[in-house]
Amino acid sequence: MQRDAATEAVFKPVRPPTTFEETVERLGTAIRLGLLPAGSRLPAERDLAGQLGISRSTLREALTTLVQSGHLVAQRGRTGGTFVAERPPLAEKNGKPLGDDAWAVLDYRVAVETGATILAAERAEPGQLDRLDELVTKMAGATDFEDYRRADIRFHIGIAEAASSPRLVTAMTEVQGQMSDLIALIAHPERVLTHSNAQHRRLVGLLRRADGPRAASLMREHIEGTEHILAGLI
Repeated sequence: MQRDAATEAVFKPVRPPTTFEETVERLGTAIRLGLLPAGSRLPAERDLAGQLGISRSTLREALTTLVQSGHLVAQRGRTGGTFVAERPPLAEKNGKPLGDDAWAVLDYRVAVETGATILAAERAEPGQLDRLDELVTKMAGATDFEDYRRADIRFHIGIAEAASSPRLVTAMTEVQGQMSDLIALIAHPERVLTHSNAQHRRLVGLLRRADGPRAASLMREHIEGTEHILAGLI
């Protein structure tokens, strides 16, 4: 694959801790901008993982997500490999790009979720935190994404409830509804859900210790992972 400076930027090492999510963003954005042209073949898995500075398992998960979303096509055999789809999706709704609207929702989510988390660390009752733990367990045992997402919504609304702010509950319910419209556009591999729920579990632990700053920081990291995925696919 012939490369220029812009293409070289696609394949520079990815930064932790959101290596999986940033890999999806990096490749998805390159496809959308035409830096990785339709029909072009990606470098071999070992070479690509080395260039990005990530493990091959992380790369496989990112490629699987992009295959499931229709951006990449995997072909087997002697001439096989991973190729950019001939007509990758642009994730448009009603003929209008979602970019500006999506980022507005994500900004709103940051404000609501981090604020609710700080207050929940100060005000949460033990029973409310027990309920959050139950929802984490429910997500861990979910057999499909719909079950997972229902528990996920209840978890985030539960944080607002633990903040003892009716207005935050209303705002959280609104933003979760808007996020559902965005999340419906992308694939949901098991790695994404497992990582996300591990953050849920850690978050409850920080709320139990009334550690508002670290809880808010973790919530921001949690949201940032979703931002990377969406930025690459819409």
